[in-house]
Amino acid sequence: MKTCQYVLTTLVAALLFLLGTDHVLAQLTRTDSQIAYYQQLIKRNPRNGKAFYGLGDALIRKARETGDPNYFNRAEEALRKSLEIAPQNAGAKRHLAYVFYSRHEFEPAALYARKAIEMEADDGDSYGILGDALLEVGKYDEARDAYQKMMQLENSLYSRSRLAGLKSIHGDSTGSIAELEKAIAAGKATQQPAESVAWAQWQLGTDFLSLGDLTKAEAYYRQSLQSYPNYYRAQAGMAQVRGAQKRYDEAIDHYQKAIAVLPMPDYVAGLGDLYGKIGKPAQARQQYELVEYIGRLNAINQVLYNRELAYFYADHDMKLPESLELAKRELDYRKDIYAYDLLGWSLYKNDKVEEARDAIEKALPLGTQDAKLFFHAGMIYHRLGDKEKAKQYLAKAIATNPYFHILYAETAQKTLEQLEQPMARVGMELRGSGREE
Repeated sequence: MKTCQYVLTTLVAALLFLLGTDHVLAQLTRTDSQIAYYQQLIKRNPRNGKAFYGLGDALIRKARETGDPNYFNRAEEALRKSLEIAPQNAGAKRHLAYVFYSRHEFEPAALYARKAIEMEADDGDSYGILGDALLEVGKYDEARDAYQKMMQLENSLYSRSRLAGLKSIHGDSTGSIAELEKAIAAGKATQQPAESVAWAQWQLGTDFLSLGDLTKAEAYYRQSLQSYPNYYRAQAGMAQVRGAQKRYDEAIDHYQKAIAVLPMPDYVAGLGDLYGKIGKPAQARQQYELVEYIGRLNAINQVLYNRELAYFYADHDMKLPESLELAKRELDYRKDIYAYDLLGWSLYKNDKVEEARDAIEKALPLGTQDAKLFFHAGMIYHRLGDKEKAKQYLAKAIATNPYFHILYAETAQKTLEQLEQPMARVGMELRGSGREE
């Protein structure tokens, strides 16, 4: 009952916060006005296929702005109706592909993207969505081909940001940052929706945060918040920056603002970790209970947040057998490097370290510069007794981003120091005996 009351309070707070932010309210009102406009057209003519297509497009935009996946369901209904009236609408099929992708239904997303391409081969956005769906299931070469085709057709915020993501996965952080800078410039030059520009700025901030550059991360998160005030992604990013700076009260405030807009499980877990860090276990426990509630609230959440919930259980040593089951389910239909990382981490937490090694080694070959991947690998090799590999990966985690996790960054540092201590003692003994050259 307390959890339900907390969720209700959170949702009410979200509404009040939005109503108090003029720019965001104006942006949402514009989208709401477009939704109402198309609904009025449909009311006048229930066979207006273009109006159903326009309604689907507006509902997708609403879903992006609010983070509410239910708008994707409504968009699907409108787009299917549009196709029923006008089956040759390639744009409606492309939009349906995006709806499926956003709900983590990657196979139908790729199917509808290909259908759209068959009807309109010069539509770069369809290639982009196809690449997105392929990337999520670990088909990296096919995703690269789709993105390259998109780049041939358009030089835009959307093509550049996708190319950035692909470069990041392959460990080219410099290239990813350069592409995102071009994406932002293109988005501003062509007056793309504010949320789209804010997304690219948030992603650039996240790239810098993953490299441990708190100053540049904060700068781009602030730019994102200027483009789209109270953008929940940027608020959560700022929370991570403030947490890394040990400005915990400010970090809590930023997480609360993000959660008031969209209570995503990883935001709520991050807030709980902050409370735990500052010695407030009751508040931390309340957030952790909410993570589970959100993750299992409805069928959509169980798909969208499966990965986040599995990481949460493993990170917090909770329901470890269930974490492993969720990780295996994730691998069944995703098979990207993070599905293997999640499986490896969950196996490690369930004391299945040989299997954990096999899984984590499948998460590393692309050269992705992610401190979390390196940390998980280091801890797995440490448990296996392979000190050299453990030291190698733990050192890489800290060197890549010493702030990668509010709890585990310290664990990485302490474990590495413990692994290096015996060698330090041997060196002292050698110097004392005169045997060191």
